[in-house]
Amino acid sequence: MDEVPGVPADLLGGHLRVLEAAAATGRPPDRAALDGYRAAGARAAESGVSLRALVETALVMAESVRTVPLPVLRRAVSALMEGYENAQRLALRQEEAARREFVDDLLQGRADRLAERAEHFGLRLAETYVVAVARPAGPVSDGPTGGDGYGGATAVTDGDGSARRIEEALVARFGSHNVLVAVRDGGLVCVAPGSLAVATGEFTHHVRQMFAPGWRVGLGRAHRGPGGVVTSYREAANAIEFGDRLGLRASVLKASDLLVFPVLLRDRAAIEDLVTTVLSPLLDARGGPEPLLGTLEAVFASQGNQTAAARRLGVSTRAVTYRLERIRRLTGFSPDDPTQRFTLETAVLGARLLDWPAHPLR
Repeated sequence: MDEVPGVPADLLGGHLRVLEAAAATGRPPDRAALDGYRAAGARAAESGVSLRALVETALVMAESVRTVPLPVLRRAVSALMEGYENAQRLALRQEEAARREFVDDLLQGRADRLAERAEHFGLRLAETYVVAVARPAGPVSDGPTGGDGYGGATAVTDGDGSARRIEEALVARFGSHNVLVAVRDGGLVCVAPGSLAVATGEFTHHVRQMFAPGWRVGLGRAHRGPGGVVTSYREAANAIEFGDRLGLRASVLKASDLLVFPVLLRDRAAIEDLVTTVLSPLLDARGGPEPLLGTLEAVFASQGNQTAAARRLGVSTRAVTYRLERIRRLTGFSPDDPTQRFTLETAVLGARLLDWPAHPLR
């Protein structure tokens, strides 16, 4: 019998005996024999033998046995393939479970053999890394959203293959030891070297191509080591949160562009005092404070250009001028004065971060 390269000689040790018995009696393999074939298929998968080589070996061995019933050979090969495929599925599930556990440990800073495990997934944690987070824009809602938890775009899960397809595209371009893409909290996380800035841009491109509009991407800053990955991940996630709270229109938000907001929230008591002192008089405005807050946001976004602000709001320039005068009378602050403008803008940002006035301050 000719041997097939790469297949251990003893892998199908009982195959000839089963075929010879079937040729002599005409009976198909019994349950024990089929279980033996499944076990042999599993061992082949675990040993790295290709399925093609395994099946070819079984067929070559069958050529030495005369009058083997074709149904018998078919059942034997089918059992081999079943065992092989079952072993592959089990290995894949175990790999995915290990991957999820590693990603959770990495992003939460649990340092149990992180560097050693990172090498298995293509990361060298001594380097500087940047984390990008992509997820549907908008807060998680309790209402009917098609089961994904988001009001607009659809969240992803471990089983839909999105992360794997994006990672394969990035690996094809940048190499296997440069990027890690994983599903987390209904979105996607990409970990890439800080020296490879184009990788996060490519990740963003694939997110836009793969998913319907309504996704945001947050980009953390570059930091070194496992702790740096955690910091960059939190920065990226916070950038998306700030974008949602502030109603920012950009689909890509960089933590480096939003550094003022963590500073504002670091002293919550101070920002609450600022919002209360400067903006609480707007609560007495006819129609409520929201139109006036929206007008201030539009004016600040337009660098003080009231005509441009009116276009943003869909109202007349005269209406904007009137609202700004009401704000000046109620609060005593005017956006035309540089110092007062800064105070007003900071207070408005603080109000959005604290979701005021929807959530009254103590």
